[in-house]
This record gives sequence, C-alpha cells and structure tokens, in this order.
Amino acid sequence: MDNSLNYAVIKTGGKQYRISAGEKLKIEQISADVGSEFVMDQVYLVASNGNIKVGAPLVDGARVTATVVAHGRHDKIRIFKMRRRKHYRKQQGHRQNYTEIRIDGISA
Repeated sequence: MDNSLNYAVIKTGGKQYRISAGEKLKIEQISADVGSEFVMDQVYLVASNGNIKVGAPLVDGARVTATVVAHGRHDKIRIFKMRRRKHYRKQQGHRQNYTEIRIDGISA
C-alpha cells in the first residue's frame, strides 16, 4: 500500500494538515498523556487509491487515529521592537508548546 495515495486533510489547533498513515507530526499542544491514543474527527478530505472524498465541510464518518509520541517546545523566536530617535527598544522571546503525534490510521 503506497502512503502517497492514501492521505487525508485534517484540522487541529486552528491549522490544516495533509497527513498519511505512519507519519509523525508536530501539532499545537493537546492535553493527552504520552503513549495515549486519541481520535480526530475534523476530516476535510480523504483520498484512497484515487478515490477522493471531499466534505462539505467535513467528511461524514471519517476518523483519524493517532498516538501521542512526545510533548515539547519549539525553538525560541526573538521579538524586537524599536522606534528610531526615541530611545525605545524592547526585546522579547517566545517558545511555543507542541505535541508530537504519530498517525496510526485513516478510516472513511
């Protein structure tokens, strides 16, 4: 079974991702323990061996099962603000939390 032919488009954390089975993905942090399995039901598109099902907006009965692999934090992003000739400088950093998941299966 070729994974490039079997994929889905899901929404989680306000973003959309194109996923396939066996893929690892970093998404916005969710409250689930490492090793636990969960189900995502916001599936917009499912493609399997050339058959494409597009939802309006969601595909009925489509589900994606995934396992939580790890929790972590992305690299630091520097925020720097400055107003020229006004002696105003402000520096700030931010690290976003994420959850790394492994896609176990796509069912339509």
